[in-house]
Formats: sequence, structure tokens, C-alpha cells
Amino acid sequence: MSCTGSYDWNFTQGEDAILQITYKDSAGSPIDNSGYTARCQGRESYKASTTLFDATTANGQIVLGGADGAITITIPSTVTALISAPLSGVWDIELVTGSGIVKNLLGGSLKIHPEVTK
Repeated sequence: MSCTGSYDWNFTQGEDAILQITYKDSAGSPIDNSGYTARCQGRESYKASTTLFDATTANGQIVLGGADGAITITIPSTVTALISAPLSGVWDIELVTGSGIVKNLLGGSLKIHPEVTK
């Protein structure tokens, strides 16, 4: 999927929650994200002080693809298993350029379904 501003992310507690997106310009061409970092958080609400997950390029849960604009977010099963489900919340992802400019790319509602198989 390309970055369009809003995406409702649904996944199941206890699974590896993987979201792949492509950073594109208004003409649909990939934007090179080489030299950028990224951060993504999920929370129960916009005002919640604690996070459900905290993915970054630094902790390896976000991988940037460089010239092809690819962004892969992976919230490991060890993290999603700890989230009480069912749960509704919010999430977003930001890119940070090498010069420190922050761009909010995508976000939306978050729905985490309970797992059956444990």
C-alpha cells in the first residue's frame, strides 16, 4: 500500500503484526527514504501516556527500503501477545530526515483481536 494519510490497522494478539507501505509523492513515484529514521507507536487513545507498542528503526521493528520508498513495520508476536485484547486504539508512523525534519506519514484506528490458539 502507498502512504495516503489514514489506514485502519487490524491484527490478532500473539501474531507478528506486519505492515508494508511505500512512501510516494503525489504523482505516485517512490520517495527515497535513505538516511531517514522512523518511529511508530500504538496507544489506547491519543492521550494515553503508555504505548501498546513502540517500533523504531533503532530497535529493528521498522525497516526502510531506500530508493524504492519501502517501509516495513513488524510488531513481533512477543509484543502483541502482551496486549490485552480485544482492544481498540490508535497508531501512527513518522519519518525523520537526516536533518531532523519530522513527517507524519500514516495513522488511524487500531483493532487488536484476541487470539484463540496459544
